Amino acid sequence: MSFAAEVKTELCRAPLSRKCCAQAEAYGVLLYCNTFSPREARIVTENEAFAQRLSALFKKAFHLTFDRLPQGGGKQVFALTDPDKLAAICQSFGADPRALALHVNFAILEEPCCRASFLRGVFLAGGSVTDPRKGYHLELATSHHSVSREVLALMRELDQEPKSAQRKGNTVIYFKQSDKIEDFLTCIGAPLSAMEVMNAKLERDLRGSVNRRVNCDAANLDKAVEAAMSQVEAIRRLEREGSLITLPDKLREAAALRLAHPEDTLAQLAQRCDPPITKSALNHRLRKLMELGKE
Repeated sequence: MSFAAEVKTELCRAPLSRKCCAQAEAYGVLLYCNTFSPREARIVTENEAFAQRLSALFKKAFHLTFDRLPQGGGKQVFALTDPDKLAAICQSFGADPRALALHVNFAILEEPCCRASFLRGVFLAGGSVTDPRKGYHLELATSHHSVSREVLALMRELDQEPKSAQRKGNTVIYFKQSDKIEDFLTCIGAPLSAMEVMNAKLERDLRGSVNRRVNCDAANLDKAVEAAMSQVEAIRRLEREGSLITLPDKLREAAALRLAHPEDTLAQLAQRCDPPITKSALNHRLRKLMELGKE
């Protein structure tokens, strides 16, 4: 099951307890479904949970049944063609059957619970969201430009800040930030899915942090190896020229330890001194050996 299907399944577990919220959710479904006009309402879905919810939703909202129900698996089609049923629905929403374009009636979305239910219906009928482990993108698509513009205004009133675009004749409202997607999913009644988005982001951030740390450590190790090889080369040069035995005891000790332990870090090498010295002190001695080796 895709992540979008999981989200819709979670949304469909929301109880149908209040008629006003059921009507608001059905309103969102109708405005974003395949067809909604004075002659027909047709809802097509492949989500089993949404298909099971639709009949109960419309019965709770309008006390009516669909004129056409799904005949099998795959895409499931629900349709209303009875003029009396369609007229009752339009009357519930204050819609004008003669209007050329659909519009959102904000008068029936005054309560916060009804607004959340409306957006839940919008997402169930026309929404999609990518798997957060692969990317962040949630969108609501409809062919009704005026509806999309008004839904965008409604979402901004709820402190949601989506963006809008045109795509293949549809108007799309979308989010591309994980925190915005989390807020929207929580608003419409999918807190578990919102938590999954949050966990995916934390996992991605942690993996990125680990990778940066590993890359940084690898770069530091490369630098340390390169420095150790340069130090060994300088000490070998001093040894070949017979200059090493003429150096002070502290420098000879540092040279002997570096030759014996070329893979050690400065901190490890400093602890091998007798007595142990600081990393800074050992670094000073090795720099002196490098200078002498170059001379």
